[in-house]
Amino acid sequence: GLDRAERTVDGIETYHVQGNVYMLIGAGANVAVQTGGDGVLVVDTGSAATRTQVLAAIRRLSSGPIRWIVNTSADRDHTGGNETVSQAGMTVNGNPAAIISHENVLARMTAENRPITELPLNTFFESGRDFYFNGEAVYLYHVPAAHTDGDIVVYFRGSDVLVSGDVFTTTAYPVIRLDEGGGVDGFVAGLDQMLDVAVPKYLQDGGTYVIPGHGRVSDEADLLEYRDMVVILRDRIADLVDQGMTLAQIQATKPTVDYDLRYDNKAWPAAKFVEAVYRDLKQRGQKP
Repeated sequence: GLDRAERTVDGIETYHVQGNVYMLIGAGANVAVQTGGDGVLVVDTGSAATRTQVLAAIRRLSSGPIRWIVNTSADRDHTGGNETVSQAGMTVNGNPAAIISHENVLARMTAENRPITELPLNTFFESGRDFYFNGEAVYLYHVPAAHTDGDIVVYFRGSDVLVSGDVFTTTAYPVIRLDEGGGVDGFVAGLDQMLDVAVPKYLQDGGTYVIPGHGRVSDEADLLEYRDMVVILRDRIADLVDQGMTLAQIQATKPTVDYDLRYDNKAWPAAKFVEAVYRDLKQRGQKP
């Protein structure tokens, strides 16, 4: 294939994951693009700052009509290009490309007074939705209370690619937005759900590939490692809560120290993750 420099234009790197699915890197959150005879489906649209570059990268992959956009959450680094990408596309009946999300995402974006052209007006409230596009089944799974209460994981069945949104990243501890309905147990449940879908090839390498919300393309082994990390740290913090420790006392024990080298991230430091887990456990008043 092309080397990284050849794949990168205007700061956006294009990477072929497998099957019909590509990943765009450099737009804030990762963007997934599925191409084929029916047109283009885009999962997340990156940040507003990179919206024109994202659209140009999509156009380099396919000149077909952009039909669908899926938002995995309401986060602005995942939805900032919604208007630009939607207006550049067209549904079969001539409207701008339809933006799909869980209804909680629409409610949150509406509360933020975002323009109607950015909003996912095609929502669902059930545990999932599926449709057929570009020769394969596309599944949308709602993860009820992980990063937020409106997270969606997308699975392209023929290509065998999962798009996780911020329910899984390779660059940070779980970002648990308690004020938006997130929770640590929901993260574990969401990761377990993805593990149920993902099938590894022989010796764990390859098989189902995962496009994380942020970071590099991963496989089932990476998902498993991340899920185990979340479970270990949740249980560790729960034990300290049970011992009656305050948040400051728990922070002082550095409960995440063995993972900090890998996941401590300036934008979402270990201390913030520990605080979110602590508050979540205290809110519920019980061990997980």
